[in-house]
Amino acid sequence: MSVWLPSTPCTPGACLERTKATAVPRAVLLLLAVAVVLLAGITLLPAGRWVPAGVVRWWCRAVVRASGVRVRLSGVTAPTGGVLLVANHISWLDIPLLAAVRPARMLAKSEIRRWPVAGWLTARSGALFIERDRLRALPDTVARIADALRGGAAVAVFPEGSTWCGRAQGHFRRAVFQAALDAGAPVQPVSLRYRLAGGGPSTAPAYIGDDSLLASVWRVVSTRGLTAEVEVPASIAPGVHPDRRSLARAAQSRACNGRTGKHTTGCNPSPVAGRPFGKSADRVPRPGEGGSRRAA
Repeated sequence: MSVWLPSTPCTPGACLERTKATAVPRAVLLLLAVAVVLLAGITLLPAGRWVPAGVVRWWCRAVVRASGVRVRLSGVTAPTGGVLLVANHISWLDIPLLAAVRPARMLAKSEIRRWPVAGWLTARSGALFIERDRLRALPDTVARIADALRGGAAVAVFPEGSTWCGRAQGHFRRAVFQAALDAGAPVQPVSLRYRLAGGGPSTAPAYIGDDSLLASVWRVVSTRGLTAEVEVPASIAPGVHPDRRSLARAAQSRACNGRTGKHTTGCNPSPVAGRPFGKSADRVPRPGEGGSRRAA
């Protein structure tokens, strides 16, 4: 694996707090409910693009609600036509929550293609794949995203490149924003946060470090009073920012500060081992360039 890949200091041992657990029978029922809703969605996959966007949004929210998590959606309506959806990344729940804002083609790591069942399902959903360990492949990925945006599709990306616990956040990597610039498409930032019943932030839904997906799902269904807050601030129109650096900064600022302009919990870019997060993964190499550069 290349050393320029995004990384995070968040680990289950350091970041996941103990929360009031629900009864085991209820947690098992919620787990079964999630499976049923997921299977119902899988049956719709052959219909693909003919499924109304409203049905997809409803199904995505149903996945989250089936896991026992309330959904609080606020803000504006995402633009129609080609748009780059970007959000901070905390949990596996982020994917259906982002699709509830607007159904989109996800940018997924290429390793998922080799996963049993999930790889096929992800490919059938229209996902775009990125080879994260090959810097040379980045320009082609950016070009494919730009083509999808020009074709009127929404593309959803988590620009941090890795999940964080929710109490801290990584920098938005710049490379994918070049696709929006090339396509002349708007960027729609989305802010994702998870809270407990009392209103305090929760790291229970986080899917970080060497945590397994099953352990993360069980933690979600067994935690009482979780709420997912999805805030959709104003989109960034094409042409407002001249380069991907300023566009990435503006998108992260809106995702952190939302519509109110007030700083929210969980939006502090965090250093790794005392060093600033690297920039080499943000750079789209010129044709003929290769190799990798250290992210620190």
